[in-house]
Amino acid sequence: MAGLSTIGFDADDTLWQNETFFRLTEQRFAELLSGHGAHEVISAKLLAAERRNLGFYGFGVKGFTLSMIETAVEVTNGQVPGAVIAEILGFGRQMLQNPVETLPHARETLAALAGQYRILLITKGDLFDQERKLAQSGLGDYFSAVEIVSDKTPETYRRIFTRHGDGPERALMVGNSLKSDVVPAIRAGSWGVHVPHELTWVLEHEEAPEADPRFRRIPDLGALPGLLSQIA
Repeated sequence: MAGLSTIGFDADDTLWQNETFFRLTEQRFAELLSGHGAHEVISAKLLAAERRNLGFYGFGVKGFTLSMIETAVEVTNGQVPGAVIAEILGFGRQMLQNPVETLPHARETLAALAGQYRILLITKGDLFDQERKLAQSGLGDYFSAVEIVSDKTPETYRRIFTRHGDGPERALMVGNSLKSDVVPAIRAGSWGVHVPHELTWVLEHEEAPEADPRFRRIPDLGALPGLLSQIA
């Protein structure tokens, strides 16, 4: 660990709020279609559509909006009114305009570490939306590089930490998702630090690699500098 030179940060629900807006929109969507099924039924069909569509639309608001439209068509047996489609599109536009709310300790932690390590932002999702959120967050100056990727796999981390750092073995990844941020980074040869968020999308759930010596968990980003001083 003495050779650690690069730290990657996830963005959504690690540096700023994101899942909250998806869950609020899902609630509005279920209420909009309440005449065609109970909330839990509508939500289950929406999740199934999201799962089917990830390989086509990727992650982010636009794919979520298309999955809502698909679900509306399904639960109404193809009879969904144009006004309902228009309202769903409005939900998506609203999500793309939500203000960026940084999470506790994000700014001070990045400021503390930026002079000691190469700091990278590694996020997946829609390119325009992620660029918008980064610009509005005011955190952009702390990063040596920004990578917006379609998915996060071990190969993704090997490529990024080699391109912008000294390889995965001298890198550490920080994020709220075990499936996307922690486990694949560890499999790539890096360290993985889990920062749990109160809301995590069900498709991002995975078992924590508790027995792996390169796995750590901290309660919030404010604990990261202390963790680094302990294991460096």
